Amino acid sequence: MTAQTYWAEYAWLGGSVRPDVVIVAATDGRITAVRPGCPVPPAGSVTLRGLTVPGLANAHSHAFHRALRGYVQAGSGAAAADRHGQGAPDSFWTWRKVMYEVADRLTPESYFELARAVYAEMAMAGITCVGEFHYLHHAPGGTRYGDPNAMGQALIAAAGEAGIRITLLDTCYLSSGFGAEPDQHQLRFSDGSADAWAERVSALKGNGTARIGAAIHSVRAVPVDQLATVAGWAEERFAPLHVHLSEQTAENDACVEAHGFTPARLLADHGVLGPRTTAVHATHLTPGDIRLLGHSATGVCMCPTTERDLADGIGPAAELQRAGSPLSLGSDSHAVIDILEEARAMELDERLHTRARGHWTAPQLLRAATADGHAALGWGDDAGRIEVGALADLTTIALDSVRTAGPPSRLGAETAVFAATSADVRHTVVGGRHVVRDGAHQLVPRVPEALAASIAALHG
Repeated sequence: MTAQTYWAEYAWLGGSVRPDVVIVAATDGRITAVRPGCPVPPAGSVTLRGLTVPGLANAHSHAFHRALRGYVQAGSGAAAADRHGQGAPDSFWTWRKVMYEVADRLTPESYFELARAVYAEMAMAGITCVGEFHYLHHAPGGTRYGDPNAMGQALIAAAGEAGIRITLLDTCYLSSGFGAEPDQHQLRFSDGSADAWAERVSALKGNGTARIGAAIHSVRAVPVDQLATVAGWAEERFAPLHVHLSEQTAENDACVEAHGFTPARLLADHGVLGPRTTAVHATHLTPGDIRLLGHSATGVCMCPTTERDLADGIGPAAELQRAGSPLSLGSDSHAVIDILEEARAMELDERLHTRARGHWTAPQLLRAATADGHAALGWGDDAGRIEVGALADLTTIALDSVRTAGPPSRLGAETAVFAATSADVRHTVVGGRHVVRDGAHQLVPRVPEALAASIAALHG
């Protein structure tokens, strides 16, 4: 890559909007100069009209869930319950059945095609780094591919071709429930034991745009005597460790019945919590759980669009942050891919829950979408800020669309967080490379068609 100079009409620097900012990206993809107050773009520079912020981080993704969009909304409610043979209205558990059906059809080749299109959609939404919570490891029935990491390698390659960074959170998934063997769908998720998981994932290698992390799917999917193995693997490598936590009340009840403790207490007692760990969802917590997470500086990734789509509930995000847990954001099931909407929804959901406004300012929500998201994915020392030495990962949001026109530029952060959508992302730069220009992806042609084709192949 050659060095590149960008001129941002407005940029988010040090917590405020600054006009006429020159940003120089060196050949190594890092920022070498940030100069506000330059009213004339330098010769040869690329103009970024709108508000330029650090690249957005999507801290929790299941790429293959993008193939569920629309399908899991058709006939929801009692009709869907009857279709799936359930006696209750549509729920997370009926949604999960459809998800498994799609997962069963994926191969390394089809997953690459789908994920490349999904990651291109993310780039067009201003996302420069994704945390992929990856548990589709083997062929249906659990048969190993010739390369045991073929599915993970497909995701890394897909992110590379779409031009974004990825932290592959390779996920340990061994059980269908407390003391239960994996069911027929889950056999392809399981390595048999945490030691076998660790052996396989140790063969994965990162690169300049990909890093390897670990994940515990949930306390119901990893037996208690295997938790420390996964946590130890991540600790030895200073790698991020993620875990689905208390997404469903049924999981909490089953955990208490099996072990006498809440999932959060179980994780704490087995060395899983800590500043490199991120709990995803954390929707149904006791006051003691909140203290455990906060006092250990365990991060929490909120995924409001998925949590409301699945009727999971509203998590205690404000209480968690007050207790000491940094917050990040994820699009999870990709009901929509819009980190600005996730940020906005966290505040608005809390308003509904408390009937009070003003739990987070726009700058605080923007931090969750950028710096704290990158930290949760193991890029905290390198990304999430527009400063000399940081990676030149930038997102430019239009301030002149029908959604964002009107407010003065000094309210650019408020406008971006509380009014803009992914459709207002005009430019995405990753490592100084102009991946999305004027709303068009420069590396993956015809992204909507690529999405449609890869998804149709899984439903055919």
